[in-house]
Amino acid sequence: MTGPIRVAIVGMGKIAHDQHVPAIANNEAFELAATVSSRGEATGGVPLFRTLGELLADGPEIDAVALCTPPQVRYALAQEAIAAGKHVFLEKPPGATLAEVAVLDEYAAKAGVTLFASWHSRYAAGVGHARAWLAGRAIQSVSIVWREDVRVWHPGQAWIWEPGGLGVFDPGINALSIATHILPPFFLEEGTLFLPANRAAPIAALLNFRDAHGTPIAMDLDWRQTGPQTWDITVETDAGQLRLAKGGNELFLPAGEHKSDDHEYPGLYARFADLVRSGTSDVDIAPLRHVADAFLRGRRELVEDFHD
Repeated sequence: MTGPIRVAIVGMGKIAHDQHVPAIANNEAFELAATVSSRGEATGGVPLFRTLGELLADGPEIDAVALCTPPQVRYALAQEAIAAGKHVFLEKPPGATLAEVAVLDEYAAKAGVTLFASWHSRYAAGVGHARAWLAGRAIQSVSIVWREDVRVWHPGQAWIWEPGGLGVFDPGINALSIATHILPPFFLEEGTLFLPANRAAPIAALLNFRDAHGTPIAMDLDWRQTGPQTWDITVETDAGQLRLAKGGNELFLPAGEHKSDDHEYPGLYARFADLVRSGTSDVDIAPLRHVADAFLRGRRELVEDFHD
């Protein structure tokens, strides 16, 4: 392919406006050719369509789509795009179920198009350094604390509380995307999911994992935190403590500290461009698999109703 990759954003919510639009604008490998929004949300004079079908039938030529819709409706859109020969960028989580993502992976391979299951937190400034530092070191324990205020990050978004919306695992899967990238394979031993009596998805969770060597990995997720937000992963090793803070954007090591600006979505789009140019896909379902295990094995505990 020569020239920029002509991409359309499907689903013009907060993440699309805050992250996808500027990341595309600042990457010469891409051109934002169109947007799709059932609510009619446009951006920067780019052609707007109400449905992906309308865009594919009557819109400008595109090479790829970035699907920023809620996960419950993403499979049908991805299937439609792949059938039209378009490369597909899936916002996290890549789907509402593990099986549908596996089907899309096979479908994209047969169609000869790229499918990218993106995990933006893996591109946070400190994550690559943390992965390299941990290689070859003995890990003794891990603590993951991901606590934030749902009213700040998902105001009025009812879909996150519905089946497939993941509840507190919507941010929690970001932590799992980092953990599965920097740690040896691990699995869930036990957990508790705290569900508001008026919601179908958890507002908090306490999970205990371990790896093949018995190393304990404790995870504390909560959507009820006000004030300063907490997105920390602390790893105790035979060489001292490693801590990732601010969602992976700050790394603290025994010998000092690495800090850098947020470049998660620019990193994602650079990766997507490489995949499209090379004709390959990247569909890692490990973070979503841990979420599915939490719903499979975690016991439920009802807590007070939650209202926006």
